[in-house]
Amino acid sequence: MPRTDGHRWADGLSDVSIAGDPLAFPHLARTDLPGHPTTVAGYAQLVREIAADRARWEPLVRYDALTRWYARLETGPGYEVWLLSWLPGQSSGFHDHGESSGVMTVVHGELIERSLTHAGEGARILRPGGQRVFSSGYLHEVVNGALEPAVSIHLYAPGLTEMNQYGAATATAVPEQHQREQAERR
Repeated sequence: MPRTDGHRWADGLSDVSIAGDPLAFPHLARTDLPGHPTTVAGYAQLVREIAADRARWEPLVRYDALTRWYARLETGPGYEVWLLSWLPGQSSGFHDHGESSGVMTVVHGELIERSLTHAGEGARILRPGGQRVFSSGYLHEVVNGALEPAVSIHLYAPGLTEMNQYGAATATAVPEQHQREQAERR
């Protein structure tokens, strides 16, 4: 076959004629690959599916007495999924996830989430099966306030590149300043 630059292949064959028809080899033209989520509903569904597949994440759980333990479970175009374990008393501290939004669920034990908004502080108990969805710039703290370990699964979109920490002493003053900073970023 002639090349566009005027030279012929030495053996007269093209890449397609050498490799053959890719559709003739099913492993080269797979159609069973999972679709990746692109919406909040899709991310929430993916987290539910991963949480339900205990055989996938349970063997990976570890506990660390000094800090929360974590392992990346999955990455996809524009997102990543993490497994975290929490011993009693461990906390994330007040933080946001920068430009990342997310979905989280508890799969073992229970966690307490404290959030800060312009309306003030709120708190909720997170138990297995429930989900939390949060937008970029959402300011919260997650704590294991129970007497048993806890495990949670978190999805961040886009993948987590920053986690801004906020001191507890200034936590009550942070919401207004934080909202202005988030507005300026956009």
